[in-house]
Amino acid sequence: MALTSKDVEAIAHLARLNLTPDELHRFGTQLEAILGYMETLNKLDLEGVEPTTHILSSVTNRYREDTIRPGLTSDDVAANAPDFKAGSVRVPRILEQ
Repeated sequence: MALTSKDVEAIAHLARLNLTPDELHRFGTQLEAILGYMETLNKLDLEGVEPTTHILSSVTNRYREDTIRPGLTSDDVAANAPDFKAGSVRVPRILEQ
């Protein structure tokens, strides 16, 4: 698939990229190669091939059971916090006013 320089400029604009003319040419050539490869893949006969989300179909997520457990008590937090006052952990200010 042949891309014009206007096509590459439009794609760069969508990606919020400011490209030099040299970069437009180089990336345009690379995009054409990628699109050509995609055209090759589009020619494959995929009839009867099920979509996959992972190349190893036997891989599954291992989730732990979602159970309610007791959290830290206020005393535990106070013992580990460098500055604890009125039930809250005080931290250094990070935003300027």
